[in-house]
Amino acid sequence: MKKILFLSLMSVFAACTIHAQSLTSYVNPLIGSGGHGHVFVGANVPFGFVQLGPTSIPEKWDWCSGYHRSDSTVIGFSHTHLSGTGIGDLFDVTLMPVIGEVKYARGEESDPQSGLWSYQDRKQEKVCPGYYTTYLTRYGIKAEMTATCRTGISRYTFPASEEAAIVIDLQNGGCWDKATQTYLEAIDDHSVQGYRFSKGWAKDQKIFFYAEFSKPFKSFTTDSLRYGRADFSTTDGEKVLVKVALSPTSMSDARNNMAAELSNWDFEGVRTKADGEWNKMLAKVTAKSSDPKKLRILYTALYHTMIAPSTFSNVDGSYMGSDKCIHRNADFQNYTTFSLWDTYRAAHPLMTILHQERMPDIINTMLHIYKEQGKLPVWHLMANETDCMVGNPGIPVVADAVLKDIKGFDQNLALEAMERSALLDERGLKEYREFGYIPYEQGPENVARTLEYGLADWALAQAARKLGKMQTYEYFNNRSKAYQKLFDPSVGFVRARSKDGKTWRTPFSPFKIAHEVDDYTEGNAWQYTWLVPHDLGGLVKCFGGKKQFLTKLDSLFVVTGDLGEAAPPDISGLIGQYAHGNEPSHHILYFYTMLGKPGKTAELVRKVLTEQYFDGYEGLSGNEDVGQMSAWYVLSSLGFYQVEPAGGRYVFGYPNFEEVTLNLQGGKTFTVKARGLSDKNCYIQKVLLNGKPLKKYWIDHKDIVKGGTLEYIMGSKPAKWY
Repeated sequence: MKKILFLSLMSVFAACTIHAQSLTSYVNPLIGSGGHGHVFVGANVPFGFVQLGPTSIPEKWDWCSGYHRSDSTVIGFSHTHLSGTGIGDLFDVTLMPVIGEVKYARGEESDPQSGLWSYQDRKQEKVCPGYYTTYLTRYGIKAEMTATCRTGISRYTFPASEEAAIVIDLQNGGCWDKATQTYLEAIDDHSVQGYRFSKGWAKDQKIFFYAEFSKPFKSFTTDSLRYGRADFSTTDGEKVLVKVALSPTSMSDARNNMAAELSNWDFEGVRTKADGEWNKMLAKVTAKSSDPKKLRILYTALYHTMIAPSTFSNVDGSYMGSDKCIHRNADFQNYTTFSLWDTYRAAHPLMTILHQERMPDIINTMLHIYKEQGKLPVWHLMANETDCMVGNPGIPVVADAVLKDIKGFDQNLALEAMERSALLDERGLKEYREFGYIPYEQGPENVARTLEYGLADWALAQAARKLGKMQTYEYFNNRSKAYQKLFDPSVGFVRARSKDGKTWRTPFSPFKIAHEVDDYTEGNAWQYTWLVPHDLGGLVKCFGGKKQFLTKLDSLFVVTGDLGEAAPPDISGLIGQYAHGNEPSHHILYFYTMLGKPGKTAELVRKVLTEQYFDGYEGLSGNEDVGQMSAWYVLSSLGFYQVEPAGGRYVFGYPNFEEVTLNLQGGKTFTVKARGLSDKNCYIQKVLLNGKPLKKYWIDHKDIVKGGTLEYIMGSKPAKWY
């Protein structure tokens, strides 16, 4: 050393309510904290840099967010977390209040003295938007925390002790994240600064921080600059507060962030402001329902869609780029945590409706990433390209912004970024370009990569056509039909094909996922055959016509089979082989409406909404995936969903609420009413837009964002209105 008890969800979150009538009173962040939901549990503000909450001992898959309802250990309270991912990273700048001498380690639950850790008393745990509190039984300390965008503030209530301390832990990260370089120094008797560099999912992550204590510490000691201990003498019930500001660029920038966002020690004021920020964002959707559980599920889902993308810049706009250079004087707000393989499907389309004011910054962030690393983001985290998951999922998001006439970014640069990203030689793109698909000799996930590249090509093509680049349109539109080369009519599935095009990989099972090679990504042939959201008509022709297609589609929801020992837990929420717990299935239910069978879409969407989302710890059927699972719920509850990867055609399904009003940019409102909705009247009979019958199965994005009223006339029998 160098000197320098189990409560119901309702009771847990009801105790947090600040304003009885606020929409935050409907949010329960513990929904999805059990099962495989992997949601973040802690204190933050919408799209904030800081996510301050508990981190537990286990470094396992279900602890990717640092928290799981099955476990009550706490190694400390970290200032960064991920929400709903399948990989655990971050957990930067972890604070742990302690009493007496402790071992500086993560510890083992089998040995209470093996580390800093303590059990928490779940009876005293409370969580709501912008606030978290629990009680550490080992030390007799109450821990509370709230946050601004870039600063977390913790309040620890100590017993009387001459050995009270707050430990700063820079060693322990997530399941995949390990510290590579750390630094700690005391500036004076109440402030500390440092940094944590780490390698994990993000290969070269750098987080800088500045911390202040409300009470001068007696001493500050460090252990290899990875742990720091601030010692205090405390009276019984004394509260010691700590503020920690983060920066992606420097310790001094972190200090400036704190000065700008949190110059005082008004914990309750910060908490109230955080609640207000959340309430303002949640108020973009006002829903009416006689069922309070449905309102809790809806507003919790909406809350989960606004944890990321996360702010990744200083108050002056400076940020760390993908080129590892500090960029000053940025004219946009930089973001991170782009789980695009998941979120291009529903989370980003929902943002284009509810958060139009943020979209220019989101797209400009992606375009600057392109300029800094030579391609659009794939799965971008803390200035690092992880290249996680398959395809070119940044392309649909950028193309969608072009097609929806979102302003505030360079559309020609956007087209350039999409085109160059699609013409690289990496990640199977060279073979995809050469053969028109990715042969199985090229490696695993060949089918999934082919299909994802194809739908991204289609999105790119539509944007090119809108911008008058017809040669680009024709090239990528033709390339988008790559799925046809992997469709085997003899079995009725897409499957892995050889380089010479003459043979299919054998043996073949549409159910099983092979140990040696997985031609799909977190799925099987039953699930991936439908991953053609951009060309349903072409896929129907592959089956020989609509009748044959619908017969096969019907089978998807009833057939069962052995997925094999290699099947990942991501394949969850099964209805037959439809897997709602994973993203590649999310659009499939709406195919029925598109093919003249809206009653079947209504039945299946209603089944998912009511059976796979609920007000409980295991209230999600799969990983939250940075807002995608919840965004599906929000959009589908409005009665529509964007099936195509870009463009803003929202296909009708089943409205889940009697009335919902979207409060849009510029004071506009868009109200969705379901007249006669009941358990019996679950089928759309007629659709009216501003009082006039809508004779099509979708509504255009432009008709939503300009405001108006959409009315569903509901009935007890399936009907076709288009």
